[in-house]
This record gives sequence, structure tokens and C-alpha cells, in this order.
Amino acid sequence: MIMQLEPILKEAGELLKEGFYGAFKTQYKDKADLVTEYDVLIEKFLMPKLKGAYPNDEIFGEESYKGNTFPKSGIFVDPIDGTTNFVHRLPHVGISVGVWRDGKAVEGGVYNPILDEMYLAQKGSGAFCNGTRLHVSQSTTLQEALLATGFPYTKNSSPMDLGFVLNSMTNLLPLVRDLRRYGAASLDLCLVAKGTFDGFYEINLKPWDVAAGIVMVEEAGGKVTTHEGGAYDMNDRTIIASNGAIHEALVNEIGFYE
Repeated sequence: MIMQLEPILKEAGELLKEGFYGAFKTQYKDKADLVTEYDVLIEKFLMPKLKGAYPNDEIFGEESYKGNTFPKSGIFVDPIDGTTNFVHRLPHVGISVGVWRDGKAVEGGVYNPILDEMYLAQKGSGAFCNGTRLHVSQSTTLQEALLATGFPYTKNSSPMDLGFVLNSMTNLLPLVRDLRRYGAASLDLCLVAKGTFDGFYEINLKPWDVAAGIVMVEEAGGKVTTHEGGAYDMNDRTIIASNGAIHEALVNEIGFYE
């Protein structure tokens, strides 16, 4: 089934490139959350294509879904993950499609058309980038670890969310090799699967941000939980992904979120 995703993502990638190298209109969803006409255009392109490929699955797109909670099964679509990067012409942008059934990630595709990197994964069949199988890193200590994180859009409106960002960095930065903040969670998770990053964590992400990346990490041999170490659910507020070897240490040191 996953092979159906590749041509759909490739075609959608042409639209993303058109916008990235061209002109577009931008507006704010709120104080810090941008949306462009290409976010909407790409999602509208993807919806019928995905419905044709997965006729029995409900599809949830970032720009069209208005609910606050999410089911255990469905297809979760981010038409441009890294919209702020897209607006500023930073090439860390991707189109993300993740398929979940009964609370488990089963298929995922993340495509960065600017760098022409196609990430594909299917439960039980492995994770790949441009046909090369992915494996998580071999780092065993936080001291060796290069971590990725992100800053939630709620940093402007939620003191708790901002506090988690600052506290987790305060806790982790002295213990790890370094931290990176690239601004596209789906691709950050792919880079954990690729072994570039040893771990990733963030707060207040939505299913379309992580649905595809989670299956990448798991199929590359990594682990994904909440910040407390429990199984990740689509309605959870925190996520930690790692190569598995540093996971317990990462959970223990990241701090708390209430």
C-alpha cells in the first residue's frame, strides 16, 4: 500500500516547489502560526488522491479539520510541515502523510521536494529514504547525543508551554552534545530514523505533524513515547522519539509538563 504514497507525494511536491520558488499570499492563523495559499492548495490536491488510494479511511488535514480531538484510526495530512521555513525560503520543509489504525502507526510518507528526499515507511517492512534503508543511531549516552526539538506556536499564549520549552532546554543542554531546532517535526523524526539526530522531543504537536514520522522512527529501530515514557497517543501533548538506547535517560532528564 505504501507505494501508492510515493507518486502522490511527488506530484504534490511540484506544487510546493512552485510556491517555494515563486510568490504566494500569507496570513496568520494566530499570533505566530502562518498559513499560505499553498498550504491550502496542496491539501486540496491531496484529499481526493488519498481518498482514492485509501477509500475506507477518514482523512484529517491540518487546514481543513476543525475538531480538537482525534480518533485512533485515520490518515493525517500536513500539506506543508515547516510553513514558516517555507515563507522564509528555508529548505527544511515537507509534505507529510501518516496512516494510523487502532492507535498504531502503520504507514507514512514524508517528502521534502526542495532537497528531493522521499521518506517512506510501512509497519513490518522498514523505513527508507530514496530507497536506502534507515537505521537509528548507535549512541548510548546523552553526552554523545545530538537532539532536535521545536517551539510550539502556543509559546506566545501558554506560560506552561513556554515553561516546558525553557525548562527542558535548561535540563538537557548541559548533558547532551547539542540541540537543534529546524522547525518541521515530521522531518525531524525522519532524521531520528536516519540516525542524524539521536533524539527529538516537542510539546503541543498535532497528529499531522508526527503521524508519518513515528512509523519512520519505529521501523528504523527507534522508540516513541510521551515525555513520561508511556505509549504515545494522537491526543497526547508531548512526544519523545529516540534511537531507543538513550530513551530512558532522555525521559528522566527532560523535566515535567503539567
